[in-house]
Parts: sequence; C-alpha cells; structure tokens
Amino acid sequence: MVRMSTIGVRALGIDAPFPVIINHRGYAGVAAVRWLVLTIGKPKLAYAKSGVAEYVKRITRYTRFELRHLREDTPEQEAARLLAASQGCYRIVLDERGDRVTTLEFVERVNRWERQGLKNIAVLIGGAEGHPEALRRQADWLLSLSPFTLQHELALLIFLEQLYRVHTIKRNEPYHR
Repeated sequence: MVRMSTIGVRALGIDAPFPVIINHRGYAGVAAVRWLVLTIGKPKLAYAKSGVAEYVKRITRYTRFELRHLREDTPEQEAARLLAASQGCYRIVLDERGDRVTTLEFVERVNRWERQGLKNIAVLIGGAEGHPEALRRQADWLLSLSPFTLQHELALLIFLEQLYRVHTIKRNEPYHR
C-alpha cells in the first residue's frame, strides 16, 4: 500500500515542501507526476499497436499514466481538442522544431518537475498535418524526438519508450530491451 503524505515526513528526516510518497516499507520518495499522453488518431500499423500496448503496460508500473486518442479532423479542430483535453496540465508538445535533449537530460527534467511538485503533464502528439502555430505557442515545452518529421503513431511509440526508459533510469534499474 502506498500513501501520500506531507505530514510526518520530517520524522523520517525529510524536509519536503512537496508531496512525498511513503510506501509500506517506509521508503519515502517524491510523488509521481500524472502523465496524460494525447494523440490524434489510434495507431493503425500492427507494430505500432503492439509496441504502444507493451510500453503502456510497462509505464503504468512506475507512474500514473493515461493514453487518450482523439478524433482526427482539421489541424485547427485537432489543436482545439488537444488544448481542451490538456487544460490545467504542463504541456509538452512534440514537434520537430522543438528542443532536442538526451535521455539523461529528459530524466533531469522529470526529476526537477517532481521536486517542484508538478502534478499533471500532458504530452500532445498531433495528427498527419502536425501542430498549427497557435498550438505550439501554448506549449510549456516544445520537444523534438528527432530532426526528422515522424509519422504520429511512430512518434507516440518512440515517446512511450523514452518515458519508460526515464523511469527505469530513475529507479536505477537495468533496461536492455
């Protein structure tokens, strides 16, 4: 059983101005961020479907996670749906014009967000036409997975693999698959 508490953590020698998780063994750690991955359309390719399913299963062992597929439409309508669904979240917009970071730099960002008490992060993955400029301006962080333009279902799979890798690194677990 895991309980969240900011009371009583000083007894464990932790002075934390943010939520702390204390598990049944008394281990205290930073409260997990809730990840919401929003994508336009469902994966149609068999390898993408199975890969997404596998990484969703793996990620949910480490953090609160939800994957939501939104209906395909015009880029403006897709952007409106993505923005509405991510209201109140820290928004990461995947776009080839965004920042390129290493996996370890991504780990450091996630650690910083957790230390800052960030509760909800939404990752926005556009459809076949990409994101309109108006949506990119609403991003808290514009992230590039590659300088290449990626098909959106491939971008989803790559992002999920990296999110899983981030969490195995944070736990100092081997990851060799």
